[in-house]
Parts: sequence; structure tokens; C-alpha cells
Amino acid sequence: MYVIIIILIVVLLIAAIFINAIQQHRQKQEAERRTELAKQRTIVDETENVLSACLNMPVSSRLMGILHNRILNALKAMNELSSTSELKQRIASSEQSTAAALSDNSTGTSEFSLPDNDKMIIQYIQAVKKLRIVLRSEHSKGQIDSKVFMDEDKQLERLQLKVNVETLIKRGRAALQTNMLGSARQYFEKAKTALENQNPQDEYSTSKLSTLNEWLNDIQSNLKSVNEQDRAKKQEEERDELDELFAPKKKW
Repeated sequence: MYVIIIILIVVLLIAAIFINAIQQHRQKQEAERRTELAKQRTIVDETENVLSACLNMPVSSRLMGILHNRILNALKAMNELSSTSELKQRIASSEQSTAAALSDNSTGTSEFSLPDNDKMIIQYIQAVKKLRIVLRSEHSKGQIDSKVFMDEDKQLERLQLKVNVETLIKRGRAALQTNMLGSARQYFEKAKTALENQNPQDEYSTSKLSTLNEWLNDIQSNLKSVNEQDRAKKQEEERDELDELFAPKKKW
């Protein structure tokens, strides 16, 4: 009798341990599922924000297709983890957007217009940087081949260069208007260095370099003229002091 009771107790303990292990495993799986859902949701939100920024940027339809496809893959992953009718509708809509973007062969306009204020410029620069990060991520996951990655990343690199150069030029021109020649020269020299570091050179960099060199030459001439005027003024002041010092004393 005692043996049976002991056996039953052991069996109950083993069963309790087994049930507890199963519960812990299920809780771990649920936590992992929620973590993965949050990760995929973040990918969707971040990519949609980048897509919105791209509407005002000269990027290719191929890049837009890559972004739409990134959203589509994230939505599908979410649907596998927690399928809902809303997710299925979003997947269908995302499939249409991806197909439409990838079927468009436009390479993006070469025209570039700097945003109006500094806040928008900062957002623009951040969007370009985020685009390059997303592109690298999709390439590392095998979603795009190396040639597409290199072509698109090169275009984004040029766009990033244009934003930086145009921002420096804008600040340099503003400094010129307030006659701050030294500051203007610093801005223009930074823009020139950025353009000279681009390899290979293109029509944009060649044209801007020519313009910047003209402005820098003008600034140098103006600074030289100002320095000569300052020197002449200083010499005149010193001469006046000497004349006063050695002038005949008046008798009273």
C-alpha cells in the first residue's frame, strides 16, 4: 500500500514538472512571437515613413519597389504569427503597390531642389541615410542582388552629396549677404572638398566646382582689398599720431 502511494506521489511530481515545463515552453514561445510581431511592425512603420519621405525625393521606381516589397515581407511574417482579416487586406494592397512600383522603369529625376528650411533639410538628410541603411539590410537578407544594390546605393550617395553641398552653398550665400566673407569662404571650401572627393566626377560636381572656384576667387579678391584698406587706414592713423607727436609746440 505504501509503495503504491509513493509511486503515485512520484508520478504526480513528474507530471507536475512535465506540465510546468510545457507551460514555460509555451510562455517562451508566446513571448518570442510577440517580440517578432513587434519587430515586424517596427519594420513596416519605419519603411512607410521612408516611403512618405521618398515622395519628395528624386529616387527610382525600383527603389520604391524595394521599399514596398520590404513592407510586404514584414506583413506576411506578421500574418504567419497572428493572422487577421485586416492583415490579409494590407497584404493584398501591398502586393499591388509592389507590383506597380517594380513594373515602372523610371530611374528617378536628376533634378534636385533643396528644402526651404533647416528643419526640412535635416529630415531630408536623415531620410537619405535611412534609405541607405534599408538598402543594405535588404541586400544582406538576399532580397536584392549586388548590382541593384550598388547602383541604387551610388545614386543615394550622389543625392546625399547634393544635399550636403547645396546646404553649404546656401549658408555660404547667406554669409555673403551679411558681408561675412571669412565664414562664406569656409562654407564654400567645405562644399568644394566634398565635390572633389567624389569619384568619378559627374556633370553636377563639375559645374558646381567651377561656380565655387569663381566665388572663392571673388572672396579672395575682396578680402585682399579689405586688408589693403585696413593697412592703409592703420598707416594713416599711425602717421597722424607721429605728426601730432613731432608737431611744433604752440607757445601760449
